[in-house]
Amino acid sequence: MRYLNYINGKWKEPTTGEYRENLSPHDGENLGEFPSSAAADLHDAVAAAKNSFPDWKKLSFQQRASYLQKAADILKKNIQEVGQDLIKEEGKTFLEGMGEANRAASILEYYAAEARQPIGEVIPSANANTFLYTIRIPLGPVGLITPWNFPIAIPVWKLAPALIYGNTVVIKPADLTPKSVYHVIKAFDEAGLPPGVINCVFGRGSVIGAALVEHPDVKAISFTGSNQIGQQIQKQAIEHGKKVQAEMGGKNPLVVLADADLEKAVEIAIGGAFKSTGQKCTATSRVIVEEGIYEVFRDLLVARTKELKVGNPLNEETYIGPAVSKSQRDGVFEMIDVGKSEATLLCGGEIPAEVELANGFYVKPAIFENVPQHARIAREEIFGPVIALFKAGNYEEAVKMANDTEYGLSAAICTNNLTLAQRFIEDVEVGLVHVNSETAGTEPQMPFGGCKNSSAGSREQGKSAVEFYTEVKTVYMDRV
Repeated sequence: MRYLNYINGKWKEPTTGEYRENLSPHDGENLGEFPSSAAADLHDAVAAAKNSFPDWKKLSFQQRASYLQKAADILKKNIQEVGQDLIKEEGKTFLEGMGEANRAASILEYYAAEARQPIGEVIPSANANTFLYTIRIPLGPVGLITPWNFPIAIPVWKLAPALIYGNTVVIKPADLTPKSVYHVIKAFDEAGLPPGVINCVFGRGSVIGAALVEHPDVKAISFTGSNQIGQQIQKQAIEHGKKVQAEMGGKNPLVVLADADLEKAVEIAIGGAFKSTGQKCTATSRVIVEEGIYEVFRDLLVARTKELKVGNPLNEETYIGPAVSKSQRDGVFEMIDVGKSEATLLCGGEIPAEVELANGFYVKPAIFENVPQHARIAREEIFGPVIALFKAGNYEEAVKMANDTEYGLSAAICTNNLTLAQRFIEDVEVGLVHVNSETAGTEPQMPFGGCKNSSAGSREQGKSAVEFYTEVKTVYMDRV
């Protein structure tokens, strides 16, 4: 099947007439052809978003919310198809893929409910005859550049707040996972969203993304992806006077203290590191274990890792699916080879032997120990199922090791010591902290984002999203 761009309420062929196959990372199945668009298509989309903005922003919050709720209902009605398409094109396991599809609907429902929440403030004046208050106004057309690793959740958590606060949208989905965003756009189309409010242009980031960032009518850019691209977009957006929000990489630590429940800590490490094939910016990458329990924890971790089923993501018993593409898997193997020269490989790191996986981009989960702090596998984001194990003498050394990174997205600690848990929350240099849970868990009603080189701009999700998608207008009203 051939899919089209969505511009001004209509499905349109790209001006190039060119399409790209969307291939399954499991077996190479062709899941459809998507446009390889040109800058001209992007310019048409921005024009449509600009033209629709005045009418869209005039609608009440409840009127805008009705479209979000209708789209959520349509997604839920088609959830089996949406979830299975996500699994096929990204490689997430059955439980994770279906969970993400349902999560997208939940995010839409959350922001539909935000239509009935207070917005703005009333502030006392020094003048008895003056009424002071603030309102929040939408920005205008905003550009969303979304990643392949959460191909429906991240687009929706950008799209939903942009819309509810009165902006119009041009979205550039990841070219590796276009079909998930197609389902979201199709749901809004079926919901009767006014033409031009959402516009979707498929294509290469180097073409469509660059044109989106540079277009003078786009007022803000929200990006999720690599640090290299994110920092480039941030620089370009600022040069063009746009607001910019960038969520980028992580090298997330899990600290396991001697008093922790070891079996639970092992499951937390495995879930955080290996779910989604480690393809999460919040995935656990470094596991720092207090020395008194290090050997026991290591042996439990290796034994449990060897039990994990790597295989077809549509099979419900599969724990680890394929990497999203050959180039992604090759990058993981490259870092595993680097790790072999820097540290000790305890298990994994090879292609599975099963014949039925031969046409997919699979890699068995790897664990390294004796990893120097300066090693590349200790410092660079791998974005694959790889754990680097470290031994720490005590809590203080563990925190020092956890903070020894350019990134600051997520961190977790396993401990039954409430005092040390609280200290960790204060001491660790990240935007997201988990106590006795995985580094990779987020909920849509909570702010999402990090510090250091992990994030730029205001937080995503929850009520914090209003900070990015609106501007404050201050009002002085005097009685006469």
